[in-house]
Amino acid sequence: MNVKPLLVAWSLVLFGVAGLPLRAGPDAGQIVRDAFNHYRGLASHARMRMTIHRPEWERTQEIEAWTRGETDAVIIVTAPARDRGNGTLKRGRQMWTYNPRVNWVIKLPPSLMSQAWMGSDFTNNDVARSDTILVDYTHELVDERTVDGHTVYTIRLTPKPGAPVVWGFEEIEIRDDHIMLEERFYDQDGNLVKRLVASDITELGGRRLPRVMTMYPVNEDDRFTRIEYLELTFYESLPDRYFTEAFLRNPRE
Repeated sequence: MNVKPLLVAWSLVLFGVAGLPLRAGPDAGQIVRDAFNHYRGLASHARMRMTIHRPEWERTQEIEAWTRGETDAVIIVTAPARDRGNGTLKRGRQMWTYNPRVNWVIKLPPSLMSQAWMGSDFTNNDVARSDTILVDYTHELVDERTVDGHTVYTIRLTPKPGAPVVWGFEEIEIRDDHIMLEERFYDQDGNLVKRLVASDITELGGRRLPRVMTMYPVNEDDRFTRIEYLELTFYESLPDRYFTEAFLRNPRE
């Protein structure tokens, strides 16, 4: 998934703290781009487990995701049986969802992009973002510190005028080895809305990456969505057929 989730899923994800802008230092935009490319690669295939936790209940889904470049992703639910086949396709700036029960592919309009993705704490906007963190924001290095022998950069992302984004701004913490540690999302009034936190940094697909990403809504106790990578493989490329409505309906490798 892009997941990225976004994939998803991220498609499906990034991090932050505030401070005064540094007068000199590494290029903030390049730090973000390097981290994005380290996490996403040229193309990838992943199997993941998504756990949606609420005070009264908990639900788990298994997900398969394919990504290509900075914009394309397809994310398919593979378990449990009642959810199998539900999926999301992201191609360029457009996004579609598929419900196998009604055999219907829907192109998502802007009015639905802020709704929850698969009932989780991620929104359709989160999943569709992909390269938006690179092209729709300006990047400012606001802090630099040493943690466990690594330099950690804090970068503020401010939307460009007219950019199609919902957040007032974001803050991201990125380690000097391109690992994204935390992303914070703020509304138009500057209030923190939710946090995406990375953990269990390990070897995935031949790279050091967080195995677990958890989204925490602010001021909502005992509520989160956790995505765990089960497998991750990077490729030089993937064929066009993966990123089509036909593959969304019937994903066969």
